[in-house]
Amino acid sequence: MPLESTFFQRDRTLHPPALTEQYKSSVLRSPKTPLFSLQNSLSEVTGPVFRAAELGPLDNDLILNYAHDGEPIGERIVVHGRVLDENGRGVPNTLVEFWQANAGGRYRHKNDTYLAPIDPNFGGCGRALTDETGAYVFRTIKPGAYPFRNYANSWRPAHIHFSLFGSAFAQRLITQMYFEGDPLIRHDQILSTIPDPEARQRLIASLDMNAAVPLDSLAYRFDIVLRGRRQTFFENKRQGT
Repeated sequence: MPLESTFFQRDRTLHPPALTEQYKSSVLRSPKTPLFSLQNSLSEVTGPVFRAAELGPLDNDLILNYAHDGEPIGERIVVHGRVLDENGRGVPNTLVEFWQANAGGRYRHKNDTYLAPIDPNFGGCGRALTDETGAYVFRTIKPGAYPFRNYANSWRPAHIHFSLFGSAFAQRLITQMYFEGDPLIRHDQILSTIPDPEARQRLIASLDMNAAVPLDSLAYRFDIVLRGRRQTFFENKRQGT
């Protein structure tokens, strides 16, 4: 496989271990034997490829993309940022998918039986494609906190789930974004499974007043860093081009 098609090794010390006893679900979900390290296949480093024509005009507008007889209830926000590789370069044309609970902390999912009501005008999911600089943006309703069955009185802080493909399956990332200033963050038993405090901090979006919409929406910035490529350059060109 050509050198320019390989990716930097992941730093496993930044990721939560598979088994973390304070997060009870991991006890049943974690593997019982050591994982194998395999060489990336050609398909994992060359695809998938997404195009703007595959997205709808309201895919990145969670305020309107499920509205039926009005707009959803809750605090309107804009979330934006850049998708970068480990060398700090923007990753263009990468699919960013996001999903979340509504303002009351309830998901539109048949298994969510939390007592907060379903918002008939909020679907809670969307997607966007990064531009040539790796930038993405969407607007939504700020999600609410909700309890979960981990320990007595366990609550999840407000968060948005993200799924990214990067430039190839080998960059695949699923993560969560939290909000600056949320007092529940330090009590979250899922976020605390990440051993590095600095790595946990990188999952918290910063309030960005410069991107806020006056009399409409606050804004939060959330930059996402994927794995980088080992590139060999010759006269400012990638070898082989």
